[in-house]
Amino acid sequence: MPDASAQPTTEADRATPGPLASYTTLRMGGSAERIVTAGSADEIVRAVRAAEAPLLILAGGSNVVIGDSGFPGTVVLVRSRGLRVLAEDAESVTVRVDAGEPWDDLVAATVANGWAGLECLSGIPGSTGATPIQNVGAYGQEVAETITGVEVYDRAKGTRHVIPAADCGFGYRGSIFKYRDRWVVLAVDFRLARSPISGPVRYAELARALGVEVGDQVPLADARAAVLRLRAGKGMVLDTTDPDTRSVGSFFTNPVLDQSTYELLLERAAELGDPPAWPGADGLVKVSAAWLIDKAGFTKGYAGAGGVTISSKHTLALTNHTGRARTADLLTLARDIRDTVHARFGVTLHPEPVLINCTL
Repeated sequence: MPDASAQPTTEADRATPGPLASYTTLRMGGSAERIVTAGSADEIVRAVRAAEAPLLILAGGSNVVIGDSGFPGTVVLVRSRGLRVLAEDAESVTVRVDAGEPWDDLVAATVANGWAGLECLSGIPGSTGATPIQNVGAYGQEVAETITGVEVYDRAKGTRHVIPAADCGFGYRGSIFKYRDRWVVLAVDFRLARSPISGPVRYAELARALGVEVGDQVPLADARAAVLRLRAGKGMVLDTTDPDTRSVGSFFTNPVLDQSTYELLLERAAELGDPPAWPGADGLVKVSAAWLIDKAGFTKGYAGAGGVTISSKHTLALTNHTGRARTADLLTLARDIRDTVHARFGVTLHPEPVLINCTL
């Protein structure tokens, strides 16, 4: 007689070795020792508990750079899907979204339902579970503004619980989850406004595309359509026919400088004009990484070795233009850009994607 307590075989019980390049938007990276597919939060937890170190959690693969030697351990592919309403009233709705839900599918659904708060994050590749890790943001919105909590599996305690947004350590393109493997994101809770109209448009480029003033509000569908057009024009919407989209999007974050470093930058860039900049709290100033890269001589379409190029549409994107480039070639170009910008302007650029089994 079969054991009644035995769990049924699922995708998470089946594991095979294999290449990782096909699971990343860069189409780069060597093989993993073991790949496990997990189709639900329960399967993710089971796979993580069963795996021996080292362990890599991989979902959309849109913000990772994997070394040519691959990953010497278990890779858990997060493929959970779904959205459910946790609470709602006349003004808002709170939804829980599974980690493997494709991000842009979620944004499209919120716009269609008349839920405001994510519309300016349209077209970003990857999964919902990755968004709190990076505190994903674009065109004046960040996910930290709407996240109320993140459901996680805590590998240190062996427990499953929700971390409130206030404890997630959200900052510019970062959180407590980034560069730490203690927590595995299982789902994300968002509180969204019931409104067919966007929040105030904060980003000047988006306002111009919409034909409105900064601070104006527009229909959700209009905001989404405008953002998709802007991103597509920069090669930031995945398109299998466009080699510029074989990237991780922006490779470097916009530097945040203290006042003395900013003044040094202005001195060194005097003959080039002031770089685009955005004042912040405590005298800090965020400056445009794209401007620094371009003025350092790395213009759109710049070709590195081995088939790696800067996107022809956006200076911040480093692309696997031929589809056959190596991670080593990508990192060589990235180092060249970083070192040249620092030598020219005294500013250090930092990578936005997570580097797996490789260094910059």
